[in-house]
Parts: sequence; structure tokens; C-alpha cells
Amino acid sequence: MDPVLSSVRLAVREAVHTLTSSEDGGCIFSTLGSLKRYLGETENPALPGEQEEFARVHFSAFLRCLVRKLSPDWLELLPDGQLEELWASFFLEGPADQAFLVLMEALEGTTGPSFRLMKMARLLARFLNEGRMAAVMEGQCRQQTELAFPLHQEALLIRVVGLPDRLGNCLQHENLAEFFPQNYFPLLGEEAVRVLQAVVDSLRGGLDCSVSFVSQVLGKACVYGRQKEILGMLVPRLTALTQGSCLWQRVCWRLVEGVPDRAMEAVLTGLVEAAPGPEVLSRLLGNLVMKSKKAQFVMTRKLLFLQYRYTTPVLQSLLGYLAMDSQRRPLLVQVLKELLETWGSSSAVRHAPLPQQCYVSKAVLICLAHLRDTELRDSRDELLASLMAGVKCRLDSSLPAVRRLGMIVAEVASARIHPEGPPLKFQYEEDELSCELLALATPQPAADSPSEAGPSVAPVAAETPDKQTVDSGVPQVRPQGSDSELDSDDEFVPYDMSGDQELKSGKVPMYIRDCVEALTTSEDWEYWEAALRALERLVFRSPAATREVSVELAKVLLHLEEKTSVVGFEGLRQRALVAVTVTDPARVAEYLTSQFYAINYSLRQRMDILDVLALAAQELSRPGRLGRASQCGSPGPTCQPGCTVAPTWRAVVDERIRTKTRRFSKGSPRRGPAGSPNEFNSVAGYFFFPLIQGFDRPLVTFDLLGDDQLVLGRLAHTLGVLMYLAVNTTVAVPMGKALLEFVWALRFHGDTYVRRGLLSAVSSVLLSVPAERLWEDLPDELLEARSWLADVAEKDPDEDCRMLAVKALLLLEKLKDKLLPLSSP
Repeated sequence: MDPVLSSVRLAVREAVHTLTSSEDGGCIFSTLGSLKRYLGETENPALPGEQEEFARVHFSAFLRCLVRKLSPDWLELLPDGQLEELWASFFLEGPADQAFLVLMEALEGTTGPSFRLMKMARLLARFLNEGRMAAVMEGQCRQQTELAFPLHQEALLIRVVGLPDRLGNCLQHENLAEFFPQNYFPLLGEEAVRVLQAVVDSLRGGLDCSVSFVSQVLGKACVYGRQKEILGMLVPRLTALTQGSCLWQRVCWRLVEGVPDRAMEAVLTGLVEAAPGPEVLSRLLGNLVMKSKKAQFVMTRKLLFLQYRYTTPVLQSLLGYLAMDSQRRPLLVQVLKELLETWGSSSAVRHAPLPQQCYVSKAVLICLAHLRDTELRDSRDELLASLMAGVKCRLDSSLPAVRRLGMIVAEVASARIHPEGPPLKFQYEEDELSCELLALATPQPAADSPSEAGPSVAPVAAETPDKQTVDSGVPQVRPQGSDSELDSDDEFVPYDMSGDQELKSGKVPMYIRDCVEALTTSEDWEYWEAALRALERLVFRSPAATREVSVELAKVLLHLEEKTSVVGFEGLRQRALVAVTVTDPARVAEYLTSQFYAINYSLRQRMDILDVLALAAQELSRPGRLGRASQCGSPGPTCQPGCTVAPTWRAVVDERIRTKTRRFSKGSPRRGPAGSPNEFNSVAGYFFFPLIQGFDRPLVTFDLLGDDQLVLGRLAHTLGVLMYLAVNTTVAVPMGKALLEFVWALRFHGDTYVRRGLLSAVSSVLLSVPAERLWEDLPDELLEARSWLADVAEKDPDEDCRMLAVKALLLLEKLKDKLLPLSSP
């Protein structure tokens, strides 16, 4: 037997015997002091062979013996905590990996709150604060591959990453702040940077090292969902260290390449979110996407097509990373092809939620901004085919946001893909999203040229040339004291004309029939405009005369076209139609609903009919309508030639009287408006049933179940509004039953706007029909609707549809809770 080995084993055996049998503090202190020479921390250290033997064979067993002896009486054998400090030094100065494993084993093996548990927990916290976790990882990095123990490394990995969870279970309410995840993982990231610094120093010194264990720690921490904590500390430090250092960059590349495939997605996702830009991401990852199939799948497929929760800067970092290296640029071209193919898919337009469509559109524009004309020219035909297919699908959509998305992407993409062709131009309202998309489409400046995407339009006409400039471009010299200077009127203050009104030379019609005649036959456009503006007031002022020509007037207004540039023409026409419908609701509603399914009407006219019916029903169902209508219809002070505006002095006098009068009490509060019957009650059937009965009968120019899904969605919303306004009416129950049948027939419609209308209609039924009548007359319809609503709330791709379904389910639950106490004895 080797005498060195036998001497170490004998010393450890004697020390263990002393610890277990002796109660003499001095003897125990001297025994522990003699063993510290095997750690190399004393003035008379042991031989290197003895130190290696002690660390490799005996250290863990000796630490377990120290843990077993831990008790309050044992630590008090010596005063001033001398024994406790010597006892802790073995854990803090010996091999870090073995000390860490023994500490974790002791903590997990202790049941219930105890002195030993808290002492070990505080020792582990001290272990972490003194940087011993870096020694744990550094020891695995310096270990040769042939000497490594996979089971030992796996045990270390599990406990290093799972420390907060494990200690949370052990310590419960007595847990220390150092072990909280929000504190521990940033510390772990800082220790990882220290380990990488030691690796870089070793490589500079010519020694081999491995960062495989650090890669595994990073991957497992990210899989546990702690990307933000650990990478929030790691990425800023690595960003600074890799600036101008090729060695640090290569260490970072090897660090990410060593991450296991099962953790690659979590690590890359965290890095892309934490990196401040594509330049930093390129320094940290290198050409990882060209070396790892898993990384390529995550970066070019999963983060772009299967997920859409990332912000625009993250998307710019990701695609900018692909564009920064010539080896990665072919991947960017392939990504653009796949993005446009997805963008042009009609199935994606119908089933993908709007945020995902915006996400893909942003990615398309960012790719176009990064690619050069030469790179786009090779795939022009394929890109244009996908683009045109997507434009057609989006322009056919019922949602304005989807249509606007198609317009913006079509304008930008067509100009970049085919700059020689005629440009596409659309009219759309600018909002925050459209401004962001147009900003993303700005070509990225190259290093050697300001732009490669084509010439930009410069504001050459921003300044008006001087009138004295001749065609040659040389300005004429003005003589001093010329007439142009003498006649200048710059010193005069301009007269305020903001309150002026245009004088009308024509007269205003005073009767309904005069308005009808003017709108149909008059060639005097000022008189025509005056008739249109006065029509609403005349309708409310003369309801009897209006009823005589109500259907004829509605027909004229429905077919009325704007012949001059009348400001607010659509609003004037719509308000007049609403006034006529409110004045004679049964006859006008019967006419409008019959024309809704007639031939030779445009989609705009059919939607105008729906809007007018909804507004008229809202006006009819409003309490106290007659008083307000007469007040609204009475001519204003400027309508009669002889009327004069009340002088301002009257208002001044009234205000003085109000402020100077002393009031002892204000009396009873003002009474609310007097109740009145719901005028919509008697005519609700004229509005509702003709609209709902013909939706499944296609016409030559009108097919609600075909291409005219925009009108179908508007019809569903209008029927829901009419149902809601019919609350407490006698016809509410048959209306609700018919509306639920309508919803049930269209419940699987592919258009999002239609589904939103159907879900709103269901909520209207639940709000308008009395609960008792619902459960008595419509039990089967409610059960079917409930199962459908639950399915929509869980699986529908549109967020608004899911929200509407949840609200309808809540209404159902409230109705059930309301009826249960009534049914119980």
C-alpha cells in the first residue's frame, strides 16, 4: 500500500474518531486544524499528492461527518464562535463542487425547521456570496474530458439550476432572500461571466478549457423560464467584453453552440429579446444558424411563423442578424419567400389572428428593407405572385385593419420588388400602425452608400422660387426704392375672417314637397343643397306632411347622389333618412327592408339601409323622444329673417342675479324626464323580420353567403342592435328565437367580422328577452348556444371573438343564477 495514501487515510480516520467521541473543544479544534493542511490553506501545507488524495477520496465523507456533528452544544464547546468558523472553513475553502453537493444533500435531507437546517442554509448563502459558485463551474470547465464524471456533472447541474425551487421546498416560510429566483439567477449569470473570464485567461496562457458545463447551466436555466433574470445580467456584460475582442467572441460562439438542442429554443429566444441590436446579436451568436439545424429552425421558422408575441425591435434584431453576414443573407431571401407565401395564403388571412398578421407584415417589410435590388430581382416572379394573392385576399376581408394592412404592404413591396412597373397606390386612413409599418419599410443604409433601394424623392419644391428669377436661373437685381418695396403690405395686420359665413343667394325651401321637388328636378345647385340641409328640420316640424310622401321621400334619399361638393353630404342624407323613418316607421321600414334584398343596388346602399334602420330604431326606443325631436326640429334663431339673437347683456344680468341671490335651500331635486311608451314596440317587427328572412336567397348581384360577407357581417350587427333595442317589448321572444336560428345557421362562418356580429347578436338576445321566457321557450337553443360559445371562447383565432364569447357565457351564468333561487322551494 502506498504510504502517502495510508497516512492520509489514517489521519482522516483519527479525526473522525475524535469528532464522534470527544467532548473536549480544544482537542476537536486542534484535530480540525491539523486536517486543514490537506486543503493547502495553512503555513505548513501537505504534499500535493496528499492534498489530491484527500480531496478525491475523503473530503465528501469528512464533510458529512461535520454536518452530523452540527448542534448548538457542540458549537459552544469553544467561546466566541471559534469552532463554528473553523467548521465553516472546510465548506468555503475546500473543493467547491463537493462542498456544494454536501450542503444541498444536507438541506434536502433535514426534515422540518431545526437549528441544523437554518445553519446550513446560512452557510450556503455565505457560500454563494463569497463567489464559490464560480469555483464550482470553473472546476468543471478545467476538468479534462477523459477525467470527467457524467453522473457527477449531472447532479451538479440539477442542483445548481434547481437551487431556488429545492430550497423553497425545504425552508418554506424561513427561506432566505439569496435563494429567491429573482436574486439567485442574476448572481448565477454574474458567476458565469467570471468563469468565462477565467476561461479566456487560460486560453491566452495556452491552456485548454471547456465551456460545456456553463452552456448546460445556461440552457437549463432558460428552460426553467429564467431567461430574463440570467440573460439580463449576462448579455450586457458579454456585449461590452466582445466589443473588439475576437477571443471573447469565439468563447461566446462556443458557449451558445454547446447548449443542448432541447434548450436551444429557450436560449435563442432570450438572447434575441435581450440583445440591444443585430450587431450585438451577431457578435454573440456568430454563424450559429449555419452550423446548427435546430438554431436555424428556431431563428427562421419558429420565431417568425409559429410565435408572434415579440416586439418590433426584437423582430428587427432577428432579421438584421440574418442580413449582417454574407453567409446568412441567402437565409434572409428564403425567409422573405416563406413570409410572403404565408402572407398570401387565403387560409392564413381567414384563420390567423390580426396580431399575427401584423407581425408577419412587419417581418416582410423589414426583410425588404434589408435586401438589395439584385437579391430581389432573382426571385421577382415568385415574390410578386405571393404578394398579389395576399393583396386580393386582404382587400376582400371585412375587417378594415386587415384591408389597410394589405394596402400598405402592397404599396411598399411592389415598389421594392418591381420598381420599373407602375406603382400601387391606395387610399387609407393613417394611424399608429400604418406609420410604424411605413417607418419599417425605410431601406437600411449600407456602409458605403446612403441607400441601395432606389432613389428617394427629395423635396425639391419645398421653397417657392422668387418671382424675379428668370428662366436662366439668375435672379434679377432689384433697384433700390422700387415700386415692389413701396407697395408692400407686409406691415398691415390681416383681418380676422374665421367667423365669416358664406352668403347664399338662393332661398330655402319651406315645405316637404318643395324639398322633394328640388332634390329630384332642380338644376339650381345652391337651392338643391339648401333643400338637403333643411330637410331634416322640416320633417320633424311637419310630421303629417311627411307621412303623405314618406315612402317617396325615402326612395329619393336612398338613390340621391352627390352632384356638387357638399360638405358632409353623407351625414345630411343619412340624418334625413333617419328622420323620415322615425316619422313614419312602419311604411318606411317596410320599404327599406324590401329594397335591401332587391336587385340593382350597390353594397354601399344596402349598408346605408342597415345603418338607417339601426339609427331609427335607436331613436324610436329612446324615452322622451318627442320633446327632443320637436326641440331639435324647431327653427333656430338664424332661420327666420325677422328673428334676432338674444343680446349678451341679458346673460350678464342673469349671471349677476344668480351670484348675488342668497338661497337658504334649493328645494327638492329636479325631477327626471317623464316616462313614455317605447315607440319601437309597435314597429319592431317591420324592422326585424323582413331583414332576417331573406339572407339565404342569393341574387344575381347580391349573395350574402358568398362574396358579400362584409354586408352579412353588417347585417348580423344590425339584427343584434334591433334585438337589443326591443327589450321589454311583446315581440322580443319571437325575435330572439329567429335570431338564434340565424346565428346557428352561420355559427361556423369563416369571416371574422361575421362571427363578431353573431356573437354580439347572442348577447343581445340574452339581454333583451326576459330570463323566464328564455328558459321556458328557448331551452334547446340556449343549450346549443352555450356549447358553441364555449368552443369559440377556447379555440377561435380572433381575440375579439373569444372575448365576446366569454361575455356571452357570463351573461348565461348570470341568468342561470338569477333563475335558480326562483325555482328552488
